[in-house]
Amino acid sequence: MTSRTYSLFVLSIIMIYFGHVENRLNLLQLQDDIDKLKADFNSSQSDVADGTPIFTERLSNWTERNEKRIILSQIISIYLKILENTDKSKAHVRNISEELYTLQASLSDGLKKMEDLRNLTNLQMNDRKIQRKAVNELFSVLQKLGDTTSSHKRKRSQFQRQCKC
Repeated sequence: MTSRTYSLFVLSIIMIYFGHVENRLNLLQLQDDIDKLKADFNSSQSDVADGTPIFTERLSNWTERNEKRIILSQIISIYLKILENTDKSKAHVRNISEELYTLQASLSDGLKKMEDLRNLTNLQMNDRKIQRKAVNELFSVLQKLGDTTSSHKRKRSQFQRQCKC
């Protein structure tokens, strides 16, 4: 798969998944803008092809719709950070940025969920007060875990009954 086809594929997945493609022409225009951005970044150099993809491989690990919203919100944020330091007088940079901001707005719940995850990883687990609070909430957390796992098992068994495999 060529770099151009690959970029179009990733962009189309993101945009179609979240319903931001009014027509195919818009996606083709974005592909042209992305090609210009690639030229700006000199992304045809050989080191770009080294190793594994940065984003697309990670996307395959996130299977549920809500999970994908979380990871895609982060990917869009990274692209916007990359574009912060580019020449915004160029039309293709503005077009791509506008589309990314639109996508980011539609993924605001994913941004909030990611912030929750960051806050969890930043908890000071050697703080006795935090430890006491965590222990105090343990039963409720286990109840919620039990609710989600039993719901998942129920859905799976319903599917197995319906499936004529």
